[in-house]
Amino acid sequence: MNNFDYITATDFDRAWLNFELDLPLKPEKNGKPNPFYIDRPGNPIVELTDALLAPFYRPPKFFFSGHRGCGKSTELLHLLGNPQIQKKYWPINFSIREEADIIDIDFRDVLLAIGGRLFREYRRRGGELPDQLLKELNSWKGKVEKEISTILEGRVSNIELGASIDMFFANAGLKMKLEPATRVELRQVVETDITGLIAIINHIATAIYTKERLIPLILIDDMDKPDLEKARDIFHDRREIMMQPNCAIVYTVSSALFYSKEFDSIRDQALFLPNINLHTPTNPNDHHAEGYKTLQRFVHLRMHPNLIEDRALDDAIGYSGGVFREMARIMRTAIGRARRRNAGKLDSTDIEWAATEIRNEYRRILDKEDIKLLKKVAENNRLEYSDRLRPLLQLLALLEYRDGENWCDVHPVLRKLLDD
Repeated sequence: MNNFDYITATDFDRAWLNFELDLPLKPEKNGKPNPFYIDRPGNPIVELTDALLAPFYRPPKFFFSGHRGCGKSTELLHLLGNPQIQKKYWPINFSIREEADIIDIDFRDVLLAIGGRLFREYRRRGGELPDQLLKELNSWKGKVEKEISTILEGRVSNIELGASIDMFFANAGLKMKLEPATRVELRQVVETDITGLIAIINHIATAIYTKERLIPLILIDDMDKPDLEKARDIFHDRREIMMQPNCAIVYTVSSALFYSKEFDSIRDQALFLPNINLHTPTNPNDHHAEGYKTLQRFVHLRMHPNLIEDRALDDAIGYSGGVFREMARIMRTAIGRARRRNAGKLDSTDIEWAATEIRNEYRRILDKEDIKLLKKVAENNRLEYSDRLRPLLQLLALLEYRDGENWCDVHPVLRKLLDD
């Protein structure tokens, strides 16, 4: 979608498009927020923005997390469009999916992606790097290619990475992503001279700062997708290496890491994007007016109020658990049913249908022990037994909230399942 397409729907066809589940909201070119953007209550992106704008001795690194579907990608794009950030930084945003295989990823892939995107993005925007740096990059590229050839020892391979530095970085990322054999060889070479790769990143960052008088800021999305073991390897075991690049970086991080003992390694620079509070702990019927208003606005920006009954909208909000993506999923499923029955307006039966569809998905994957644990959490709303809660939190069967102290509750669609 482009900016012109962000219009409030007056029919279900348009509404269906507006509730697309994977639609990070890019700011407009003039720096204004996207027309669909919602500034949630107590938004921690303000804290992250303040931290980036504060004085520092070395460019800072932050670890940004939250539940699946809570709006991390949208918040990073919103940060990218902040005029104060643009005044201080030379920012770029990319998804690690574009540069590496997120199922099989390690710290070397991430560092190569950082260096490659920094170089290619600066050149793409018309930036010119000093001849001395280009010579250094060519020398490093030649060393990498020579060492790969030594590893191959004459074996046939399509490992060639490109004659120019631009093509080298582009092809290295593509081969890291698509070719497991090449991935192993490149990692082996990078491992032998990790300080050399970091030096290359730092020289590129320094050259950009010298030319632009702006500090490079890299926002890496989808780093929350790898499993806990890979997150531990990158952000706990290799934490010091990941802090070395001489540019500001915001890494997205798996929420599972926040529920593990290894969280201590990133604690001081970590920010968590919680779900929107819709009720008080232990009392689902005690509604938070501010949370409900936030999600009402989320819907009304995308769809005219005349297309949904007030009661149905409140039901949808309650079932969403305060998760933006779950809200979009409920609305989309309900819209589909309303279209099939040729309705002019969504009602509570459409919302109940959507909630039942989601509940049925959980029936297939939750076992008796899961149900027992969910019932206990529903009674006390405590974040305990993290090892056992972690997979349920990642499934969104459990949702975390912050209201002074942090607490959790079952996904609202599951309450009927617990009562069975």
